[in-house]
Amino acid sequence: MNDRALREICPAFNASVDEFLSLAGPGHRKLVEGIRRQKRMDERPHPSSTLVDRSQVLIRTERHALIDAVADLVDENLYGRSEMCVQFADLLSRALQHLCIPARPVMGQAIYYVDRQEAHRWPHAWVRIGTEVIDANVDSLGENPTVPKRVQLAPYWGPIAQTPPDRRLREDRGRPVPHDHDVSDIWWPELKSWLDTKFAEAMKKPDQART
Repeated sequence: MNDRALREICPAFNASVDEFLSLAGPGHRKLVEGIRRQKRMDERPHPSSTLVDRSQVLIRTERHALIDAVADLVDENLYGRSEMCVQFADLLSRALQHLCIPARPVMGQAIYYVDRQEAHRWPHAWVRIGTEVIDANVDSLGENPTVPKRVQLAPYWGPIAQTPPDRRLREDRGRPVPHDHDVSDIWWPELKSWLDTKFAEAMKKPDQART
């Protein structure tokens, strides 16, 4: 999904990108310029490159293509995707449901550990499919200034019982995922179109080995 023109979406619903940046501090502007530079060079990181993949849902190439497609979309936020876990989980669950996979987005709290000691905790969102969990946006944490730099996590997709020990995910049962206009009006229509065309070709090959 990298063939479309560069698009930026402002974190503030009632302001343009330029208006928002005019009120931002120098640290924020430096972060944005770094992200913009990577986008121009097509060097933005993708979660598949470091994914800890233990899933039995879909096949490996499909899992990787799907999370990267979702990452590309939410990365259109001015600050990239380090604070886009809710939108990532919402989009990914919509995509999986569209593929007739019973996924659901989950709101809760993530606790991160370094050397077995708690290093950070914050509100988070991820996806559940039965006994599997998808926590695939955490590779972007290094770009978030509120997260300690020593917290370095790889994306994970697999059984919740095998979740890497560097994190603990606590679900807030019954807590709904907040509605996001960017998800419903911009990103989901584009992702659905991609699923129905390019991704659908891979889904027509049921004999591929599941790995």
